[in-house]
Amino acid sequence: MSRVLDAFTAGQTDPAATYDDGPRPLELIDGSRVAVIGGGPAGSLFSYFLLKTARAVDLSLEVDIFEPRSFDRCGPGGCNHCGGIVSESLVQILAAEGIKLPVGVVRRAIESYVVHMDVGSVRIESPVGERRIAALYRGHGPREGEDVPGESFDRYLMKMAVEQGARVVPRLVGGIDWSESLPRVFEPGQPGDPYDLVCIASGVNSNFLRLIEGSGVEVSPPETTRTYICEFRTEGIDAEERLGHSMHVFLLDIPRLEFAALIPKGEYVTMCLLGEEVDQDLVHAFLTAPEVRRCLPVEELPCVCACSPMINLRGVREPFADRLVIVGDGGITRLYKDGIGAAFRTAKAAATTAVIQGISEDAFRRRYRPTCEAIASDNSIGRFMFAFTHVFKHARFTRRAILRKTTREQARESGPKRLSFVLWNMFTGSAPYKEIFVSALHPGFVGGLLWNVLAAGLWPFRRGRRVASAER
Repeated sequence: MSRVLDAFTAGQTDPAATYDDGPRPLELIDGSRVAVIGGGPAGSLFSYFLLKTARAVDLSLEVDIFEPRSFDRCGPGGCNHCGGIVSESLVQILAAEGIKLPVGVVRRAIESYVVHMDVGSVRIESPVGERRIAALYRGHGPREGEDVPGESFDRYLMKMAVEQGARVVPRLVGGIDWSESLPRVFEPGQPGDPYDLVCIASGVNSNFLRLIEGSGVEVSPPETTRTYICEFRTEGIDAEERLGHSMHVFLLDIPRLEFAALIPKGEYVTMCLLGEEVDQDLVHAFLTAPEVRRCLPVEELPCVCACSPMINLRGVREPFADRLVIVGDGGITRLYKDGIGAAFRTAKAAATTAVIQGISEDAFRRRYRPTCEAIASDNSIGRFMFAFTHVFKHARFTRRAILRKTTREQARESGPKRLSFVLWNMFTGSAPYKEIFVSALHPGFVGGLLWNVLAAGLWPFRRGRRVASAER
């Protein structure tokens, strides 16, 4: 392991010895140099798969990961702005690729989701009986978390890339320019070094477009919106008893609030809010909601770390060019959920394309673009699903119908649990939106939901008649 850690500070080789022999082909050959801008999951996974695939075809590459942050630090210095949930399906996919999350990386194993509404709460167990959802930190943790044991998820992935042969360059990239058909990565005030391929994995929360400014490559920025993430320290509160091994989701009729969750992580709880123009008033409305206070009085707990990161709503149409490719949420990601899973898919597809098919724009269009289009197409279905959920969330009798049907499904030991399946996968991102949509079209789902909507709508009327009868 000392060899691996030493590689974190390895310097770069002299580019002149490699790049003075004439034009380079639009493919990776022995000795080709690849720059990866960003060492988060997308960048580390791209490096991991690039080197692993290259080794399988007996190809020797030099891969430099430019990452100025240190993911073993707490607070902003190691933060990657993420709620930190890895679904059970992604845990299994990573394990199949030889990437097994160690105990130290997982801060809390999530066994169920608890949905809170003004009409009541219901616990949803995994429809497939899995208990492998991981709550983790992308960096080492929030401010004041130095004494908390555990390892950063991003640092773990970066070490795996280093074990494959990547080198980490702990410096900030100032931009990219082109010279003699090769991209050059330069640091502020320094001349650029040439590379055969540049992979941008810096995400939407960095000024990634600045990296290709003046390079002649035109990439429209993705459509984004801001979220709000806050870390609460649960000192003096028995969070284990209150939250257990569950992620707590809130479907509340608060204007501009689309989604909210509390995620337990050891001595801390992560709060995630998603909505339209998230501001202080919206945050306060959520913190003081009775449903939130009954679950955990987060308003009374110290907030040790907070940020308002952007998330990708609509990705770049063609996140590639000759010798350049964008992976992760700087290019395309899943709508609202499973950003780490999308980073895995885009990183692996781009890396495989680069080694097997080439590094031309045409090669990426033929072999990498289909992966991006599949995510974008699924996101279109997801937008419809969230619009449908939005309608149900803002009517009290439909919220009561959701609670009624889900509660009855969870009470059964056997039989289909169709609404539970839809809700579980909408929250976790474990299944594609298309699969969720198809499940929602099942006659049993539609009929059962409509029956419960009718029953929930008639309940106040029937209750009023019973009260009137009792008074007489």
